Amino acid sequence: MDNLCLNCKVCDGRGCRSRIPGPGAKGVGDTAIRNYDKWKEIRVNMDTIVPNEPASTEAALFGRTFAAPIFAGPVGAVAMHYNDMYDDLSYGRLLIETCRRKGIAAFTGDGMDSRVMESSCEVIRAAEGCGVPTVKPWNRQMVAEKLALTESSGCFAVAMDVDAAGLPFLKNFEPPAGSKSVEELGEIVTALKGKPFIVKGIMTPAGARKAKEAGASAIVVSNHGGRVLDQCPATAEVLPEIADAVGGSMTILVDGGLRTGTDIFKALAMGADGVLIARPFVTAAYYGGETAMEALIDRLIAELKDTMVMCGARSLAEITRDMVRI
Repeated sequence: MDNLCLNCKVCDGRGCRSRIPGPGAKGVGDTAIRNYDKWKEIRVNMDTIVPNEPASTEAALFGRTFAAPIFAGPVGAVAMHYNDMYDDLSYGRLLIETCRRKGIAAFTGDGMDSRVMESSCEVIRAAEGCGVPTVKPWNRQMVAEKLALTESSGCFAVAMDVDAAGLPFLKNFEPPAGSKSVEELGEIVTALKGKPFIVKGIMTPAGARKAKEAGASAIVVSNHGGRVLDQCPATAEVLPEIADAVGGSMTILVDGGLRTGTDIFKALAMGADGVLIARPFVTAAYYGGETAMEALIDRLIAELKDTMVMCGARSLAEITRDMVRI
């Protein structure tokens, strides 16, 4: 991958650290590393004195039923950050089609090149709306243009990664782009006419409450993989308090450092309704295309199911916080 991604045996943020361009994080890479480490510090509580019944990872989210509460996360500028074997268009097409075949869905990226969003929306439309286009926090005019594209895709939800406000190309954008007020997010909710709006980049209970006030249907607890701010807490550290603040009143997703089905189980036990996983899908795409992506999805679901069985949960609804030790 042109020495940008080192294809480490464990994708824990240490090998690439501040390697940008590349998959690394901002500054010394502390946030990405912490994301990974904190999931590993949480332990699962085994309990096999339960009825011997099979476990189901089936999840009902956003009016659809998925094979598991797993979404591929949005990744942009793959040619710059990994290798030009793929561009955003070809990577997005592979990601959406593969995830749909395996019974899950993908969030797609956005960029300065309008073809990125156009292509994603075309593929989502061909996949019968099974995808979530993720709009960057552009200025009002560009956001409106992007939302018009998403409407034609038939997607089941639209996301905005408000944490992308820290990316250099948005900081220098004219007219100004970046952070969004509650009122501005509310305008997007209104424009979507009832379609679920997902705000990605929530790291505090206050932020979660503001997203809820704006009318968002869901949030993603995320620090943008550590790529926009060093010295952030890990998403695993803030997830429980955010779930306590808005859980049950809106859908909660989480990303950042999740690498196994056991990690996914921990996130669900701590209050998430589902997870986003990004970097491993990119690595799989470059390593073995569709076949490697399918193998990744199969492994994650198998590990989640195995952890559920060994901790006494036969459905996602039976996963509770006392099944993990923090």
